[in-house]
Amino acid sequence: MLELGKMQELTVVRKVEFGAYLGEEANSKQTVLLPVKQIPEGTQIGDKIEVFLYKDSKDRLISTVTRPALQLGEIAVLRVAQTGKYGAFMEWGLEKDLFLPFKEQTRKVQPGESFPVALYIDKSERLCATMKIYHYLRTDSPYQKDERVSGHLYEISRQFGAFVAVDNCYSALIPPNEMYGDLKVGDWIEARISKVHEDGKLDLSLREKAYIQMKQDAQRLLDMIDAQGGALDFTDKASPELIREKTQMSKNEFKRAVGNLLKAGNIEITQDQIRRI
Repeated sequence: MLELGKMQELTVVRKVEFGAYLGEEANSKQTVLLPVKQIPEGTQIGDKIEVFLYKDSKDRLISTVTRPALQLGEIAVLRVAQTGKYGAFMEWGLEKDLFLPFKEQTRKVQPGESFPVALYIDKSERLCATMKIYHYLRTDSPYQKDERVSGHLYEISRQFGAFVAVDNCYSALIPPNEMYGDLKVGDWIEARISKVHEDGKLDLSLREKAYIQMKQDAQRLLDMIDAQGGALDFTDKASPELIREKTQMSKNEFKRAVGNLLKAGNIEITQDQIRRI
């Protein structure tokens, strides 16, 4: 069976002026063309050649000896070559760029950007890319809790959080309460594993363990106070929303940092300000 989107070893059934036709066996009736410029020198009828099957610009099945960046069901980081009326086109090592439909984008992409995508076959039997890679990711990572990992952020959900492809192959999530800063689809994330679920999926935190993070937050808060001329115009009694907006900390994290600075004698708290001493 000729398999679209996969590398497979096929037999040269016959040769013509413009190429060679390949099949599963020497007498196969179902064949695919390998263009003449792709044929290895010295190839004879009956020889076996490893090829990748895709469709040309006229939607005809064709083969190539070039191995693309990914095969059916796999994930790879590809670069956007150009955008068009119905989607984008991504470089993947073949002459014909890979189509990324608008409906398979988790955000609008621009030429020159790179994202992890998976390869699938659409309803029209064409090979396409998708940025919705959740179901293609593995859950058998070798990592343990508190280890540091990295990967691409590929989708953001207000309900569930930010989805990350650790090492571009393992399933991970930054829960909403761990989302700090201006996170965007396509960002390269470095994080700490806060939990390994029974099903193998990972929860990530952009922050260190509490006792380490408290010292870092305290120093960052002190730097912030200095940058504001020696005082912040809000205290730990401010709303959680305001504190997160101003400091990228939760209210509890902010209070721990303030407590650390008070204990060290670095600050004082007035009715509506935190001042440097």
